[in-house]
Amino acid sequence: MKSNIGSYTISVVLIASLGGLLFGYDTAVISGAEQSVQRYLVDSLGLGSFVHGVTVSSALAGCIFGALISGYLSNRIGRKNTLVIAAFLFFISALGSAYPEMIFFERDNPTLSLLIMFNFYRIIGGVGVGFASAIAPMYISEMAPQNSRGKLVALYNLAVVIGQSVVFVVNWLIVSGQTSTWVDNVGWRYMLASEMIPAAMFFLLLFFVPETPRYLALKNRETEAFSILERVNGSKQRATEILAEINYTLKTHTEKVKLFSYGKLVLFTGVLIAIFQQLIGINVIMYYAPRIFAEMGAGQVASMFQTVIVGIINVIFVAIAIKYVDNWGRKPLLIVGSIVCSISLFGVAVLSLFDIFGVSTLIFILLYVAFFQMSWGALAWVLLSEIFPNKIRGQAMSIAVMCLWVANLIVSSTFPLLNDIMGGATFAIYGIITVIAMLFVWKVVPETKGKSLEEIEEFFTYNKHTAS
Repeated sequence: MKSNIGSYTISVVLIASLGGLLFGYDTAVISGAEQSVQRYLVDSLGLGSFVHGVTVSSALAGCIFGALISGYLSNRIGRKNTLVIAAFLFFISALGSAYPEMIFFERDNPTLSLLIMFNFYRIIGGVGVGFASAIAPMYISEMAPQNSRGKLVALYNLAVVIGQSVVFVVNWLIVSGQTSTWVDNVGWRYMLASEMIPAAMFFLLLFFVPETPRYLALKNRETEAFSILERVNGSKQRATEILAEINYTLKTHTEKVKLFSYGKLVLFTGVLIAIFQQLIGINVIMYYAPRIFAEMGAGQVASMFQTVIVGIINVIFVAIAIKYVDNWGRKPLLIVGSIVCSISLFGVAVLSLFDIFGVSTLIFILLYVAFFQMSWGALAWVLLSEIFPNKIRGQAMSIAVMCLWVANLIVSSTFPLLNDIMGGATFAIYGIITVIAMLFVWKVVPETKGKSLEEIEEFFTYNKHTAS
């Protein structure tokens, strides 16, 4: 079946993908600000690297909570309305984290209470990220024609890395030509406040997109569901066929469906996909890139510029994944990406043992980023949006994404301490995990290329019955 993506579908997907852009923007903006925040709010209070790691990763606590309740919200108020709430939270977080003193505190007077307030605003943004990361790819998956679903959900991840890349450029422009004193006093605030612009755009544009047909069918709003399916697929006949498939899967079990009604394998697979995506270590690069490059000898502006290079690599290789995901399939890209990522991570670790920090280390880091984005970066979200059955998709997706953010929190909060102890050899830990992830994909993860969401559901239903 030839893919057919109309302008309406593209416009709806692009708006939903802004949730990914804000996800990327919010998680990467701290990379430029973290050293200044450390000096302003951590070092000035005599606190150590553990508190700094918690501060950098505090948004992840919100991500975990947001992901946990996203399934409940998306099933109660809809996918679209959950994203509207996420956009509002992004805006409030950007404003508050840029100026945490705005209500209760005096500026330029860092206290423990102010540090807590900064983390509170970052956690609010994290809740928004938790909502967006769970619901935006699910929204796109439920809206997309089946033969284009892979590339359209991967477009969400392209938006994530574009958000990261944009903020890397913004951070670099903010520090260019400025003294380190100005950056530590003012510049970091501009970095965090800049997120208010895309957050406001996302909030306004969401009022122009529809609810997904699968959610509407779940709520017995079949006329609205059929209308959207017809517009997305360009055919009344195809819309009728898809709606019939959706209704069949929704009504196969008339009783209340529990999380494990389709067996444990589907949830186990989704959760491990989510966990491995983070334990591989990508957000060590996203959160701490300027610090890593500075330790390799780059100055403040140069280290910021090198993060821009990372951002460019991100965009190029996610674009490659988008081009080939519906041709090559999910598993081959994941396996090849895992092999190259593990080689790159071990390369960084070995070079560090010989105190080699320079162009060769940078090449390994860029190679790792490139193949991560071409594989785990893009395809984990594609698979998570595909494999869960209609009736449990919201709940299962929220659990998987919650586990993703727990793994992210573990990796990002422990990196400063591990880096103090092991230096660059820390990357060997992520390399070992990458090998394990590759074996998991090879042995467990099914190929979902070219299958409808309902056909994927039948796969796990069949495996549940054959295993019992």
